[in-house]
Amino acid sequence: MFINKKTLIALGALMLTATASAQHYKTDKNGLILEKSMLPEMPTIPAPKEIGSVKMGDSKTFKEVQLDIPITKGPFKPNWKSIEANYPGTPQWLRDAKFGIWVHFGPQAAGESGDWYARNLYKQGHLAYNNHLKRYGHPSEVGYKEVLHNWNPDKLNPEYLTKLYQKSGARFLMIQGVHHDNYDLWNSKFHPWNSMSVGPKRDLLREWVNACKKYKMHYGVTFHHEYTWWWWQTAFGCDATGDKAGIPYDGHLTLKDGKGKWWEGLDPRRLYGIDLREYEDVDAMAHTGWSPPKAGIFSRHLDYCKWYATEWALRMMDVTENYDPDFIYTDGTAEGPFTGTGTGTGYKCNAMQTVIADYYNRQLLRKGKVDAFSIVKFRHPTNGTVNTAEFDFPDTINTSQAWIREAPVGDWFYAPNFTYDSGSMIRFIIEAIARDGNVALNIPLRPDGSIEDACVTMLQEVGNWMNINGESVYGSKAWKTLGEGEIINGKLKKLPGGALGKKHALFKFNAQDIRFTEGKNGNLYAFCMNVPNAGQKVLIHALSTDKALVNHHIKKVTLLGYKGKLSWKQTAEGLGVTYPKDAKLKTAVVFRIE
Repeated sequence: MFINKKTLIALGALMLTATASAQHYKTDKNGLILEKSMLPEMPTIPAPKEIGSVKMGDSKTFKEVQLDIPITKGPFKPNWKSIEANYPGTPQWLRDAKFGIWVHFGPQAAGESGDWYARNLYKQGHLAYNNHLKRYGHPSEVGYKEVLHNWNPDKLNPEYLTKLYQKSGARFLMIQGVHHDNYDLWNSKFHPWNSMSVGPKRDLLREWVNACKKYKMHYGVTFHHEYTWWWWQTAFGCDATGDKAGIPYDGHLTLKDGKGKWWEGLDPRRLYGIDLREYEDVDAMAHTGWSPPKAGIFSRHLDYCKWYATEWALRMMDVTENYDPDFIYTDGTAEGPFTGTGTGTGYKCNAMQTVIADYYNRQLLRKGKVDAFSIVKFRHPTNGTVNTAEFDFPDTINTSQAWIREAPVGDWFYAPNFTYDSGSMIRFIIEAIARDGNVALNIPLRPDGSIEDACVTMLQEVGNWMNINGESVYGSKAWKTLGEGEIINGKLKKLPGGALGKKHALFKFNAQDIRFTEGKNGNLYAFCMNVPNAGQKVLIHALSTDKALVNHHIKKVTLLGYKGKLSWKQTAEGLGVTYPKDAKLKTAVVFRIE
């Protein structure tokens, strides 16, 4: 790959530290890596054995491999000890922003089958399989690579959507870079299956980044491709019954098979990975709803494992170098990628630490400080990372680390007949911030990149609420208690888990279901999770004169979005506030307490 003069000027100042072997990584006299040599050729793959016949290697005794990838010179080394010791702390902007929009959009929307369409289209009888048959054909003849080839989101307008999201109150975007389908949504240096070479011929990530910069929105890029090697094993199967029974799906195709076809020169292995079904329960787990294979190491494929982890890391480093995100994100259910267990099963190496160290050193070089963070989903509290989890909320306040609670409206990818309800979004935000968290909610886009009218209306309603109540949200932190109200099975009633849909829209709170935050201005805010009736007295027990939670008497109570005076009284029973008859507020109301 040729490095042009512009790239040399931009990167010429970088001094890179090489733990690399000379045979893989060549540098010029300034220490600049010659990109062509960064990723070695895929190693020879041994012939597959019978399905389920090979035991996984023991991940507990397998020593973590240290990848030989050069990183930007600086104090951060590719290990957790160094990262924790040198990281200055999560940047203030995340707490200030509080609410972001997930741009969880890519070619899997084309199936209109919700999440994991690419994997599920290879499961005979699945909704995604049936939809694929109708839209494209049988996966032995027309597989996911054809979905990529035909995908054209010609109505996707990142600038319009970014402005819409900002008006809804969002202060940052989480932009999908690559999902489990292994298709890069940028002009990828290291991966041929990308949106510039296959499909729309657009650098979609660049378009989102440009829009964020125009509207001064923080943005991060998400990476989900660690799953790919076990996630894609369905593509190596076949129908069990019917006319096509026994005919392999297109995961088995080789580079040679593409001669004379549209995908000539594109190796299917770089999209689907390789057949790993010989390992114990890999094939069985591929046909479950979401479960990864058992913990272990793909011990017959160690050369491939190292190559795979190297490519995984280089793709992320390509983005941090060229798209300058405010944060990066990796998916998973384990302590991190390539841990040999959970979603990180298959290999153990320091790929994640390598990416983070390079990212933070690069920040220091460019900005003089680290003003970014790295999301390692479900990781234990670690200085240098931010945690996320899907759907549900902790039962108590969680200040152990910065965290983001994420959920999709409808599903992670588009399907028809989603429920678009602004109340669900607003209450989700309240539930998170009352526990000291942050929020990222996915807004589904149609396959062509357009957004449904009902979804636009929902976002506008959220924006109207945020315009009134933003001071209780932005920059806030949890108070001394998260809230009060109805107790169910010994726990405070809360919004249900799962993707936001009909059950959330119909879920009943009342005005005595209260949540609290402390604003950046030092004021206390009490959220009624529903609008009280006109003239109703709301009694906030936590603000009793007898409670140790209140250090002094309350001086003033106001209702955000209401200009009139309130009738209120603080007693040993609590703070009683009469809701005004002429207030015209919606969804959830907020009292400012001084």
